[in-house]
Amino acid sequence: MQPTEHTRTAVVIEDDDDVRDLLHTVLTGTGFRVHTAPAGLAGVEMVRRLMPDVVTLDVGLPDIDGFEVAERIRRFSTTFIVMLTARADPSDEQRGFDAGADRYLRKPFRPAELRRHIQEGTTPAEA
Repeated sequence: MQPTEHTRTAVVIEDDDDVRDLLHTVLTGTGFRVHTAPAGLAGVEMVRRLMPDVVTLDVGLPDIDGFEVAERIRRFSTTFIVMLTARADPSDEQRGFDAGADRYLRKPFRPAELRRHIQEGTTPAEA
């Protein structure tokens, strides 16, 4: 058992201000220190610098798409990646998993659903 609790960190990579604000609110309320990036390349660098516990990742970003972002993050990190997108095609979902996403949620999503996926993915397994 550790004497001090680790502050969990999240990075939100999302170009839509309203969705980014919602994700910030949901993750902060779940106990994360949240950092946001409005584009893919900035998000990759933020993940590299902060090494967060979780990343939420939009697919449709203004510079590089979320699939490329996930692939780049996977080159240096095992962080838990939740891809959030309006794309409903099963081939996009498979592409997300192939790129390195741990979860793929379609917008609109319910905050409780996002919290559940993050809880499942970031809680250490019992020894």
